[in-house]
Amino acid sequence: MYQRIDGSAWRHIWLMGDLHGCFNLLISNLKGLGFNPYEDLLLSVGDLIDRGPESLKCLSLIEQKWFFAIRGNHEQMAIEALENHQLSLWALNGGDWFTHCSFGEKQRVRELLNACKHLPYIIEVDTATGTHIIAHADHPAARYRWQQELDWHRVLWDRQRLSDHLAGKHSTLEGADHFWFGHTPLKQRYDSQNQHYIDTGAVFGGNLTLVELQ
Repeated sequence: MYQRIDGSAWRHIWLMGDLHGCFNLLISNLKGLGFNPYEDLLLSVGDLIDRGPESLKCLSLIEQKWFFAIRGNHEQMAIEALENHQLSLWALNGGDWFTHCSFGEKQRVRELLNACKHLPYIIEVDTATGTHIIAHADHPAARYRWQQELDWHRVLWDRQRLSDHLAGKHSTLEGADHFWFGHTPLKQRYDSQNQHYIDTGAVFGGNLTLVELQ
């Protein structure tokens, strides 16, 4: 459920918002940043797949040594769809690309989604400037503690905290210096206290937000 990363092992650490199949956009942005896969690390807030044109390429990122991701609700939907042989909900939420894959591609997707079952729900990154907690949609407890039990459905799906922030009802999160979330597409990055929302709708024509954590 949890993964801990020691930032001292990397030169730069970048965190990206929801990718949703926009592989070429990511590669273009990484080139612009001078990303070095031998020295730098790229992290994801989840939702690598669906809606965009290159979901399989994006899903393949999980095999790279310079890349770590938490699971998003779209990875979870895909896993459950294939396990239950019920593709309709996934397809309605952007997973229809899978039905257009060749037989070989579908086998590849199944292999990668099986690997996604081992993706953490939360990543903790310890850097010289502080501790960063990455979750897809929310951290439903008021204080972060390593390996604590949480409502994992809310971690993947809950928008209530962000809705409250946008309505002027701010809440605090303790136990780490920064909390990073995706899930809800926004026109621009939103920050409230130590909480940061970085899904800026890349697949809908917005920017792909990349934040330098180190």
